[in-house]
Amino acid sequence: HSVSRASPNLTFVPACLPPDPAEVEELQRFVSNSKRLFVMTGAGISTESGIPDYRSEGVGLYARTDRRPIQHAEFVRSASARQRYWARNFVGWPQFSSHQPNKAHLVLRDWEKLGKVHWLVTQNVDALHTKAGSQRMTELHGCIHRVFCLACGDRILRSELQEHFEALNPAWKAEAFGVAPDGDVFLTDEQVRNFQVPACQKCGGILKPDVTFFGDTVSQEKVSFVHQRLAESDSMLVAGSSMQVYSGYRFALAAREKKLPIAVLNIGPTRLDHFASLKLNSRCGELLPLIV
Repeated sequence: HSVSRASPNLTFVPACLPPDPAEVEELQRFVSNSKRLFVMTGAGISTESGIPDYRSEGVGLYARTDRRPIQHAEFVRSASARQRYWARNFVGWPQFSSHQPNKAHLVLRDWEKLGKVHWLVTQNVDALHTKAGSQRMTELHGCIHRVFCLACGDRILRSELQEHFEALNPAWKAEAFGVAPDGDVFLTDEQVRNFQVPACQKCGGILKPDVTFFGDTVSQEKVSFVHQRLAESDSMLVAGSSMQVYSGYRFALAAREKKLPIAVLNIGPTRLDHFASLKLNSRCGELLPLIV
């Protein structure tokens, strides 16, 4: 069992057996038969890059802590919620933004180059597919590397906002307690109290990461676009997602309605298990590179 030089970080990956040769063969057949593969990825593809997820048994955020992600309405309504969010995000950003794609991201990029992947939809906001070089892609829930103003819509890079934070908070320091899935860390209320949050430089409005927070919805325009890409596809592969969130699950339901073959690669149960053509319990970065 060889390990690549860049050994994956498995802290947040649930335990699982190595890929079964028969399963590898089944997935190989599935991929070989696909001409226009529609791929949907979730947090389980990025755990091997050292980014925790929410739901994985024993190692996900929900299993390890009683913390819950920020809600859209709370962020929009409450200045103190925004202050807490941005303080945590500011501390976590240098580490979060340095995460790199793993073998699974690179394999999917290569499949796209070969014309195998018709379209990729990721539910992740970590930009790892972009870093890997995928282009035929939709970030369903946006990307944490971009920020926009809720009032005027002006957009800036998250890295640029980091400089504004540093200028506003030259003496502010905080020790982080553990990393959360969305690029933030855990801080106490005491630590957050004096953190200054910049407003939009164009209009003074509220700055928000360009991501769909819990309780918010994906735009109808984006949903329609993804449905069109799915309609052009002949099979669906779900990699690293339990599909618990409806915004992604709806596309699996649409694929089922179109009678497309569906393969699921995820450690642990998913909402698709009862109607998928193929269900594999393996690490994405371990199984996908075995497919030719």
